[in-house]
Amino acid sequence: MNCLFRLLRRAASLAVVCGFLLASIAFAQFDTATVLGTVRDDSGNVVAGAKVTLTNLGTGIEANAATDENGSYQFLNVKLGAYKVSAEAKGFSIAVATGITPTVGARLRVDLTLKIGALTETVQVTDAASLVETESSDRGQIINRQQIVELPLNGRQYSALALLSTGIRQSTLAASVDSQGGDAREGSFNANGLRSTFNNFLLDGVDNNSYGTSNQNFSNQAMQVSPDALEEFKVVTNNMSAEFGRSGGAVINASVKSGTNNFHGGLWEFVRNTNLNAVGFFKPLGGVKPVLQRNQFGGVVGGP
Repeated sequence: MNCLFRLLRRAASLAVVCGFLLASIAFAQFDTATVLGTVRDDSGNVVAGAKVTLTNLGTGIEANAATDENGSYQFLNVKLGAYKVSAEAKGFSIAVATGITPTVGARLRVDLTLKIGALTETVQVTDAASLVETESSDRGQIINRQQIVELPLNGRQYSALALLSTGIRQSTLAASVDSQGGDAREGSFNANGLRSTFNNFLLDGVDNNSYGTSNQNFSNQAMQVSPDALEEFKVVTNNMSAEFGRSGGAVINASVKSGTNNFHGGLWEFVRNTNLNAVGFFKPLGGVKPVLQRNQFGGVVGGP
């Protein structure tokens, strides 16, 4: 009996460990991308057994794959960043495609063509990455790093940029609170006419929802992330894939900036001050401008 009990306890412990490992793997897939494609020769015939290498230009990390009988290859769980894809096979020159920049949740197709020649020769392939999403049916919009940094954000709330997406509007309660000078409650918006409670926030593939604050159209986010810490985020409003199936509203899939081989960082401050503001269209009584002093400052740092 004691022996059986010990076996059951060990089996239960092993099941718990496996569950955590599988959960970690599943979460890691949310904020990554897939790079796939087909390798062909000059005649348009597929090349089976070609070696395909995906290289992260920021870290130098490489991943290798071999094409199957259909000439197809696929790299899963690709982190955001700048990449190059190269393909080589016996009797052909090496084909290299640069400027590959996967986005959150994307299935990026990069097709390569090998030319007859020696392996010591390298052929640069331009426009290899497809600019149109043909591998996924979801409907959404990428808010990239440049938009996050350069577009004005009153209150420095990155989720306000979700309003750039089709079918997204600020919720009525949030708009009325904001117009009265109160807190507009970050993340309170409606997707395709549904309540904000149906939105699903993800941060680096981890559930970032706080449902205890969402019953009054308040933010669903458990952690409010600084815009300067984000690389990009994607707002999916329709036809999302199975892993997002529990969301009736929008899926806001955010990815934090990752480090490279070098340290880098920055400091910032956003200032709003009475001395820098105009009086306004409706001049106040006595000509005295309302006092407004707001200083929002911080910094970011990243490295290996």
